[in-house]
Amino acid sequence: MRHLAANALTVLIVLGICIAGAIAWGVSVYRAPGPHGDDRMVMIPRGAGVATITEALSEAGVIGDPMIFRLGVRYSGQGPSMKFGEYSVPSGASMQDVASLLVSGRTVQHPLTVPEGWTVWQVAQAVTGMDVLEGEIESLPTEGMIAPDTYNVQRGQSRQEVIDRMVAVQARILNVAWENRAPDLPFDTKEEALVLASIIEKETAVVGERPTIGGVFVNRLRKGMRLQTDPTVIYGITKGEGVLGRGLRRSELDRRTAWNTYQIDGLPPTPIANPGKAAIAAAVMPAATDALYFVADGTGGHAFATSLAEHNRNVAAWRKIERARQAE
Repeated sequence: MRHLAANALTVLIVLGICIAGAIAWGVSVYRAPGPHGDDRMVMIPRGAGVATITEALSEAGVIGDPMIFRLGVRYSGQGPSMKFGEYSVPSGASMQDVASLLVSGRTVQHPLTVPEGWTVWQVAQAVTGMDVLEGEIESLPTEGMIAPDTYNVQRGQSRQEVIDRMVAVQARILNVAWENRAPDLPFDTKEEALVLASIIEKETAVVGERPTIGGVFVNRLRKGMRLQTDPTVIYGITKGEGVLGRGLRRSELDRRTAWNTYQIDGLPPTPIANPGKAAIAAAVMPAATDALYFVADGTGGHAFATSLAEHNRNVAAWRKIERARQAE
């Protein structure tokens, strides 16, 4: 009996040594440099389990032994924490490194720039055209409710999710600006502030001018003067879908639309573009100015005037610059 027990003990010891050796070997393989000699792009599907993730990594050639990878992530408990998305796996990354990368969620980011002054229609075209995104845009916000910015998106993200994120950013900007608005503005709601901000945005690309232009429009609203701004007329023609691509005709200035501020009193019913943070600030915190008019000055900015006579002189100067440029 003692002989049998000794033999059994020997077998158990040998078996234990073998198991320990196998585990040590598996750990070394799991931590060893990967088989790929260059960076590899791998797409992990949304909702993928360990088996699907392992298959994707194996097909991309970033892991050498799928079984060791599955055992490693299950033993470490990382499996449920690995996130979907597109990953750039560095050259020679070990299976342990790959698992940690997927747990971190450091996916490849694709920039999407929404310039200040774009319309919702233009943003929708850009989002639809990004082939890294998925799904349809099911719901668009009202004009003005998208924040201009550069957004990092990831492959496989839904288009509606990206739009919703842009809307949430604009809502926060507008709410903060409205809470810190100047007293006695000639409008009562943050929605009206957004309308004015969109007009300011389309009138100038010079950031430093925006508060003054905001001041001009606020002055005109207080006096009951019409805003008489060309970008609103253009929006009444295009509805924000594309660029007019030419100058306004006299018949268009004379034709009454809901956005023709040469023909209507006060603000138009909706924004005419998506204004940036600076334009929104200029609408709710306009500069103190006596100016009631402005016109291009030939430098990219505007000449401001407090009287119609002064404004007419500025207009004449601008027309002279225009004629000189056309003659060149």
